[in-house]
Amino acid sequence: MRGGRLKTVSVYEAKTHLSRLLSEVEGGEEFVITRNGHPVGRLVPSGAVPARSVASLRGLVLFVADDAFAPMDAGEAEEWGEGPLLAAEPSP
Repeated sequence: MRGGRLKTVSVYEAKTHLSRLLSEVEGGEEFVITRNGHPVGRLVPSGAVPARSVASLRGLVLFVADDAFAPMDAGEAEEWGEGPLLAAEPSP
């Protein structure tokens, strides 16, 4: 992104001027595409796709049960299709 700020274009503008926008993207520009003034997507160089991290989920998880990360018992492992080999307790 040159210039430090993303350029904004409407869906209509992006559709109408896609070829020109792609030329600018090839030169390193990035665009936010909006619909009715609200961002709906980005047009960025193909190598510029940002990696997602767990931090990007901050604020989205409202509740995690106390046993969410506890080992599965044999019955739960069977339900998930893991079978008795990966269960925390051996099958009878």
